[in-house]
Order: sequence, then C-alpha cells, then structure tokens
Amino acid sequence: MNVLYCGDANMADGLIISVLSLLKNSDQPLSIYVLTAQIHDKKHKFQALPDVVVDTLNQEVQTKNPANKVIKIDITKQFQNHLPTANLNTMYTPYCMLRLFADLVPEIPDRVLYLDTDVVARRNFDNFYNQPLTETDFVGVLDYYGRWFFHHELKTFDYINSGVLLMNLKEIRHDGFLARCRKLCTNRKMIMPDQSALNKLTHKKKIESNRFNEQHRLQQDTVFQHFTTSFRLFPLIHTLTVKPWQINLVHRELKLHEYDDLFDQYKNILQRLKDAA
Repeated sequence: MNVLYCGDANMADGLIISVLSLLKNSDQPLSIYVLTAQIHDKKHKFQALPDVVVDTLNQEVQTKNPANKVIKIDITKQFQNHLPTANLNTMYTPYCMLRLFADLVPEIPDRVLYLDTDVVARRNFDNFYNQPLTETDFVGVLDYYGRWFFHHELKTFDYINSGVLLMNLKEIRHDGFLARCRKLCTNRKMIMPDQSALNKLTHKKKIESNRFNEQHRLQQDTVFQHFTTSFRLFPLIHTLTVKPWQINLVHRELKLHEYDDLFDQYKNILQRLKDAA
C-alpha cells in the first residue's frame, strides 16, 4: 500500500500522528512517501523535513512490519522548474501544491493514497485503497463547506476536498492532468490553489462517501477524520481550528479522546527526537 504526504519541516507533528494511525488500522505493508522541498525567496524561507524525522518514523513503522518503509523525496528542483508563480503568496503555503508534482517522481508507484498531515485514520481503509480506478484520475470526498459554494460539473455537488485523494498516477501520467494543474497554478491566482486546480481541470474523478474524509464531526463509521477548520454557532458565530497534535485542544474543544493511544505513542517519538537532537 502506497501513501503520500507533502510538506516542510513544520509537518513533523502531523506526519507522526497520521502515520501511527495508518499502522494501527491496516496490516498491509506500507510504503510511505514524503515529498518535501526547500523554498527560499524574498517572502519565504521554508526548510525541508529533517532526515531525523524520517529515519525515526522508518524505525517505528518497521517495528510492526519489516516491509514497511518511510521514504523522503526532496523535489526542490522540480518545484523550481515549475514554479506556481501566481500562487506563491496566498494564505496557504506553497507546500500545499507539492501534491501536484507526484507524477514527476518516478519513485512513486501508479496507485498512491495522498493524505494531508491533519488526517487521522480511524478504521481499516484497505477497501477504499483497493477500489477500481479505471479511467479515473483520483477518488475523493466532497468538501464539507465548499460543495455549497463551488461548482464545476453538471452534478449538484461536485467540489472535492483535496486532503484525502486516492490518485491513479498511471492515468495521470498518461493524460497530463497534474501537468495542467501545475500550469494553472503558475498562471492564475486562486483561493485554494491546489484544490481549485484539481476540481477545475479533471473530468475523471470519483466521489466517495464522506466517511473517507470526515471534515466536520466524528461519526460512528468514520474511516479518515480530517481536522479542518469548522464553524461554530455558540456563543457567537466563529471558526474553530484544532489540529491532532494540539492534544489539549482536541480534548477540551472537540471532546475527543478517541486517539489518546496514538497521542501517547506520538509523545514517545517526540522524546526520541529530542534525545537524538
């Protein structure tokens, strides 16, 4: 089973928790690819994910199955060669667009499950991963809020959240879908550049149940919980953003203790990283 994450040095906390959740909920061998890059210009100075995080995670996943592996791939050169110029200064970091470069990385196999680092697996996801992908670029789930405001096809709801994507890189490499997404990000400024490009340009996507990317409230059948920003009505209308690694807020604001076993493992890994520093 192939899994993809993207980000910079700040992704470490989410990456650790998300990977631990995969280990808990699947017995299949895991090949975990982490795309990262150094992005330095007048307004940005982002560092790539440190090797020590990858090495520590690789040791952790192999304690469950020696066939498991975590592989860091630095795509600084590819990013600079296809710089998403129009979207380098949005409210989102340039790293949100690294997933659009997956087809340029030959090490990544034809089928890969992309996950944001604030996504936590809660149930076995083998059937989701192994579903047929004939004539499909990617499989995703409707964006909880965006589906009401954005629309690109004849369906009533068609706007997909890009935090959980089962990607068919074989098809994408053949039809040039991600290449078109990169070109759009270079030429047109967008609110959520990677997600907007994916939704605007594909005609070969499959929409799955929201239990595979639950962005609002945990449900009994949730497979992947995505810790996104939500709106709350009381005492006044406001937004609430809580990430998995903000453990006290997960407990206090979300009233969630579902992942406490993962949090204990996460704390142990943080201590190992601290000791190795």
